[in-house]
Parts: sequence; structure tokens; C-alpha cells
Amino acid sequence: MEESYYEFGTPAERWDRARMFFEAKEYMTAARILRGLVEEAPGQVAPRLLLARAYYHSARLAKAEQELREVLERDPVEDYARLMLGRTLERQGRHAEAATHLRLAAALTGDLGPGQPAP
Repeated sequence: MEESYYEFGTPAERWDRARMFFEAKEYMTAARILRGLVEEAPGQVAPRLLLARAYYHSARLAKAEQELREVLERDPVEDYARLMLGRTLERQGRHAEAATHLRLAAALTGDLGPGQPAP
């Protein structure tokens, strides 16, 4: 893929640009920018999480799952990543596996729903 102005600028400028494209529902353009940011700073959770969201919204579920698992490897109590992983697995028809992550997300946020006992 040839480079364009999307890849130029400081990390902060590219982060702002990626968020702008994400908010405009230009998920693949946002992902293109975010991939570079993730490569540069693999330990940062926010760009990787937004990249996973861009993949999710563009139905690139295997890529979303991969990024979410990376987030959770770095931060196992990241509740939104846990929720997203559950939803991603549901969309892939992997309901039993999804249920585990959705229960963990609910436990992490305290949102257990009516009639559910605390863990």
C-alpha cells in the first residue's frame, strides 16, 4: 500500500487524525493510521483498542479479535476490551467462548444485571 498523508505527522497528529476518521465512520482509513501507531508503540492500549474497534465496525472480526487479545494480554482487567472481545466472538458464532468474556466484563464493571449474584 502506498504511503499517503495519513501516515505523516507526529504520533499525536496521527492519533487525532485516526480518531477523526473513526468518528466519521471511515473505519478502514482509521485502521490504516492506527496500524502505524500500534507498530510504533505496541505497549500503548488506546491505539490498539481503537484499532480493534475499527476492525470490528468494518467486519474484520479476526483482526479485531487479534488486537483485543493483545490488549488483554497487556491489561487483563481492561473491561471494555473484554466486552468487545465477547461481542466479536458472538458475531463469529462462538457463543460459548463469548459468554465467558461477557461475564468477566460484567464482573469487572459491576454490571451483573438483575438477579445475577456477585462473583
